[in-house]
Amino acid sequence: MPLKLDARTASFAREFAAFLARTRSADEDVDRTAGAIVEDVRARGDAALLDYTRRFDRLDLADAQALRLPVAERDALAARAEPRAREALAFAAARIEAFHRATLPVDVDFTDATGTRLGARYRPIDAVGLYVPGGRAAYPSSLLMNAIPARVAGVRRLAMVVPTPGGAVDPLVMAAAQLAGIEEIWRLGGAQAVAALAYGTASVAAVDKIVGPGNAWVAAAKRRVFGRVGIDLIAGPSEILVVADDRNDPAWIAADLLSQAEHDPASQSLLICADAAFAERVVAAIETALATLPRAEIAAASWRDHGAVIVVDDLAAAAPLVDAIAPEHVELAMEPGPAEALARAIRHAGAIFIGRHTPEAIGDYVAGTNHVLPTSRAARFSGGLGVSDFLKRTSLVACTPASLAALGPAAVTLAEAEGLGAHALSVALRLGRG
Repeated sequence: MPLKLDARTASFAREFAAFLARTRSADEDVDRTAGAIVEDVRARGDAALLDYTRRFDRLDLADAQALRLPVAERDALAARAEPRAREALAFAAARIEAFHRATLPVDVDFTDATGTRLGARYRPIDAVGLYVPGGRAAYPSSLLMNAIPARVAGVRRLAMVVPTPGGAVDPLVMAAAQLAGIEEIWRLGGAQAVAALAYGTASVAAVDKIVGPGNAWVAAAKRRVFGRVGIDLIAGPSEILVVADDRNDPAWIAADLLSQAEHDPASQSLLICADAAFAERVVAAIETALATLPRAEIAAASWRDHGAVIVVDDLAAAAPLVDAIAPEHVELAMEPGPAEALARAIRHAGAIFIGRHTPEAIGDYVAGTNHVLPTSRAARFSGGLGVSDFLKRTSLVACTPASLAALGPAAVTLAEAEGLGAHALSVALRLGRG
């Protein structure tokens, strides 16, 4: 059974703090194993890639060039995708592109009151590695969420890696790659794929940043290579928090909670409501839904081990609890007015879905916003993937003699105060003080 907390009890603060302290992250053995694989690929390059592909994906290839999937094979596989699914994918791709184009930052260039020109310009990263899962489940939607913002930003090279257990490739993933215009595709997965992208091998050219979700070993490897390359985030198990009033259909809320629970046994689904009787109806509806879900075993384990129901006095006061949890997804299944008010009050969330008719699954696929979001309370300090993650901001400064005369004395004073004589001298000489 899921954890049940009641904010109206004297013990709630202690129990809630203990709940927040729980961990669902990978253990040290995963980190050590991933680290060893990264170092092996760094040392042996293509030979290590072939060994790990044989060992983990049961795919015995003649040489490293066979790891690359030809564009013609991509297109042939994409043509096998179910037509309705392919059409839906194209619909989603168009909406994702439209949203992300609307978020492109604009260069800044102005001259201030001293006559100093100041600015900021945005330029795309040259090369990005895109990790696409291919193990427990294939997610073509995640490919679009990562690749399209990169393309919108102007990234020139996108290198996609995807595990192909037993040589199997999902046709819909290839359709997504085709829609996104990805031509460099490698049959690589796990920590070894991350290492190849970060350090490069004789066959795989290194990239500047790695994005995309993966399992615990992929996350651990991304943590290891950060600094050598940029990464999007360290993705943990999926999360959803639903704030629901008692006017909802319990079956709707149950399905919403299970929509994340079915991802992984370590996923987390939380319900905040102000009616204990309604909470019990949702719990009962979850048990009913689990009887028919294809991934019921996974979802049941997640709900049993990591789920929670929190009963509060008033949903209008739920924002502090939401902020403390800082979840990946927040659904506000309430009347429009209260839902909007609560959305404005929430400060820490990866994405907020407002109103009864906005299930989180819409954001996963076709809303247009990005579903690559911070987990494990990282929404306290970061947001979801977007165009800006594929851009670098460069500052611009240009002084005239007059503006340097206005700014320089203060710069000299501060440099001298910090004991940096060359800093002070470089300005002072231009001011005629040398």
